[in-house]
Amino acid sequence: MSKTNKKREKLPVILAVANQKGGVGKTTTAINLGTALAAVGRKVLLIDLDSQGNASTGLGISPDQRKLTTYDLLLGDTKLSDIAQETMIPNLFIAPSTNDLSSADVDMVNDPNRVLRLRQALSSTDALACNFDYILIDCPPSLNLLTVNAMVAATSVLVPLQCEFFALEGLSQLMMTIKEVKQSLNPKLGIQGIVLTMYDRRNNLSRQVEEDVRDNLGDLVYETIIPRNVRLSEAPSHSIPALIYDHRSSGSIAYQKLAAELLRRMNDNVTD
Repeated sequence: MSKTNKKREKLPVILAVANQKGGVGKTTTAINLGTALAAVGRKVLLIDLDSQGNASTGLGISPDQRKLTTYDLLLGDTKLSDIAQETMIPNLFIAPSTNDLSSADVDMVNDPNRVLRLRQALSSTDALACNFDYILIDCPPSLNLLTVNAMVAATSVLVPLQCEFFALEGLSQLMMTIKEVKQSLNPKLGIQGIVLTMYDRRNNLSRQVEEDVRDNLGDLVYETIIPRNVRLSEAPSHSIPALIYDHRSSGSIAYQKLAAELLRRMNDNVTD
């Protein structure tokens, strides 16, 4: 991957996209938020930290293109610049994963610095020289060592929250983990925001969940809501982001709005 010698004025914003529940839209959010940020000129890296490799597949990186992966970043001496690949989206790069990552918890268990591996990799001189504006970490659907690594490395956590009955119950465990990581390993860690996903306006339950979440968490909850949308579901089978598959769909429009809201919250001028 090409690098630039331009002096960086600020460190990248590192967002761990996390929720221990599966099927809540983590990977869909990471892919399409990353695409939307890249579309407005931000240099973005998506780190696939899930052994299923769905983010890698969703951005068109075939298995034979994954010679070096996030496993090598965590457990080897491989540099980020050697792992990060260009995608079909200008300004959007990916550090891909394979099933090798499924053994990372066991392989790191005897390492005294096991929770620091990702932070060390992303704070290296090599990584900073890549000049990424945003780094999105697609976490696995569990609160395992990989997710803790992501939180220790992150600036903050972005939480996709499916509009279902047990949404708040599952969220409490995640917030407790974030609190523990903040107290012991990353004092700067916070919650960037809660993003309501798979929202069905025809469904009373979706509206009830939205009301409960906003009543309990207030401004932490993004105004932008990601709807349940068939185009968001179809895009991964074509190995492209929904914003490319059908930029006019309600799901794509929602992710564009989410990116704009994120940039506002970060005081990052969209027109830069």
